[in-house]
Amino acid sequence: MFLTNQFYAIAVATIILLASGNYFPPLYAVGRMLMWLLFIATAADIVLLYYRRHISAYRQIADRLSNGDDNQIRLRVESNCPFGLRLNIIDEIPFVFQRRDISFRLRLAAREAKTVVYSLRPTRRGVYGFGHIRVFASSPLCLVERRFTCGKPTDTKVYPSYLMLHKYEVLAINNRLTEMGIKRIRRAGNNTEFEHIKEYVEGDSYRSLNWKASARRHQLMVNVYEDERSQQIVSVIDKGRSMQQSFNGMTLLDYAINASLMLAYVAIRKADKAGLICFSDHTDTFIAPSRRHGQMERVLDALYSQETRFGESDFSDMLSVVSQRLSKRSLLVVYTNLTSLQAMERQLPYLLQLNMRHRLLLVFFVDNEKTDFLRRKPKTTEQYYQHVITEKMVNEQRLIVSKLRQRGIISLLTTPERLSINVLNKYLELKEQQAI
Repeated sequence: MFLTNQFYAIAVATIILLASGNYFPPLYAVGRMLMWLLFIATAADIVLLYYRRHISAYRQIADRLSNGDDNQIRLRVESNCPFGLRLNIIDEIPFVFQRRDISFRLRLAAREAKTVVYSLRPTRRGVYGFGHIRVFASSPLCLVERRFTCGKPTDTKVYPSYLMLHKYEVLAINNRLTEMGIKRIRRAGNNTEFEHIKEYVEGDSYRSLNWKASARRHQLMVNVYEDERSQQIVSVIDKGRSMQQSFNGMTLLDYAINASLMLAYVAIRKADKAGLICFSDHTDTFIAPSRRHGQMERVLDALYSQETRFGESDFSDMLSVVSQRLSKRSLLVVYTNLTSLQAMERQLPYLLQLNMRHRLLLVFFVDNEKTDFLRRKPKTTEQYYQHVITEKMVNEQRLIVSKLRQRGIISLLTTPERLSINVLNKYLELKEQQAI
């Protein structure tokens, strides 16, 4: 039981009246009357709130939360009380969010129910523990509050950003993918490839008639097509220490994981085969490219458990695994963080070998903090030095893109928040150009 501010305000007024009775006796009588009224009203309030349990509440939450996205949490509060109540609802969210504003004040009429909705944006994968729902209720007298402890503590797993997949699907159905930033690709013809010419037989499509061949052979000839073969799209994620850098609370690894999940989903929808490789000082995750039922679930479960390491990434070990286990030519989308020419030159021999047998797309990141710093005008000598050094580092990343292009390696320099969209656009562009 908790006494409200209104109770204390009336109690203070009563004390003042009783004290003033020493100087003006009629006030003492008023004070005594107010004291008894306060006592009776408080007792009545306690009886109203405690004679039975009036309030029930429960939390509606998905089995999985989506990392980096706003996830809706619903609190359903129901009252079976014959009179209205004032409520203060506090949800015990996981401490990792460090939020103190998950508190909602509302009023319920007699036997009414309401739903409160709020959002949480996790920035790390893992298991998040929710506690109880604390409901503080007061009657119309508003002198006493009763605390109700509702709901059960629950653990919820935070997975890579699957909500983006749902958003993509909805926009694709409504033909509104441009709202998401995905470019519309016009592809000439149909999704078939020419195979050979044969004699016309009854039932063949007239649209496939080859008039030049028919004229040469003096009989009807038709073109035979076969369905375009599905291509292999493999996301290769570097988990080394360079991927521990964070933007907006999320590490580069988490951005790469979300982009890989999105790419796998779109590739399977495009009839391609999606696979996954994760490596740091050694290659510890390999999912063979496939578009069979359940492949997305396998990719999602594998991405859920990935963590960055403090060691240097071993590109040679990754190259060895790719050479042994990927026999068919594939599009390898390698997510890493190249910040200097020296870092690129150390890995260049392995990247060139990968690009010989496969189509390599190297994805690395623009440092938003450096870009924002360059937009600010320097004022002191020290700031001028910092500005020059930062500009040199930013230009060095552009030089990396140029040198990779000269070696025949496609690269993509992008900001973390635009990673998923830019990788999808690059994949669709390469597919349209039949460059995979």
